[in-house]
Amino acid sequence: MYSAGRKPGTLATLSLSLVPHWRPIAKKLLGAFFFGFDAVWFGMSENYTDKHLKQILQRTKTVAMVGVSMNPVRPSYFVARYLGLKGYRVIPVNPGHAGKILFGQEVLATLEDIKKPVDMVDIFRQSQHVPPIVESALEVLDGLKTVWMQIGVSHDGAAAEARARGVDVIMNRCPKIEYQRLFGELRMGGFNTGVISSKL
Repeated sequence: MYSAGRKPGTLATLSLSLVPHWRPIAKKLLGAFFFGFDAVWFGMSENYTDKHLKQILQRTKTVAMVGVSMNPVRPSYFVARYLGLKGYRVIPVNPGHAGKILFGQEVLATLEDIKKPVDMVDIFRQSQHVPPIVESALEVLDGLKTVWMQIGVSHDGAAAEARARGVDVIMNRCPKIEYQRLFGELRMGGFNTGVISSKL
């Protein structure tokens, strides 16, 4: 039964027309659920091209993850696990868990304890703690190419210092989310990633 003046199918047509507009909102809500509403909803502090992000993710082989948690419900835990499953070597760094084993790797207390080349440092610490982490990474990590700060984490001064040393910097982003988006995996959640693939 339709009310006066309403054409059959109008409501359905309107609902379908709104689907594409809800996709960006759905993505933000998903990210906010895992990483915090404010950090995700109010946007990124810097803009990066997909080409640049993809280049970083493809060239990176070893990631030192600072602030990783042993708690399976924490974002740093499942980001570390995901990157490991994608073939990255993830070196966990957290003084509170030093000596423990996470995904087959010993948790180290500091970046100074890493004895092998590292391509990227992924920082899961509050923004005010970023400068000493970046300073240490620049001094002790051979082959460092990227400093990556997780969603909600940014520090312009530390970023400028790293870039002055020829190191790429990504702030307020998650490599797990960007990998899924750029390589088409988010379509499993019903999102249009813009990547043409035969995979569902």
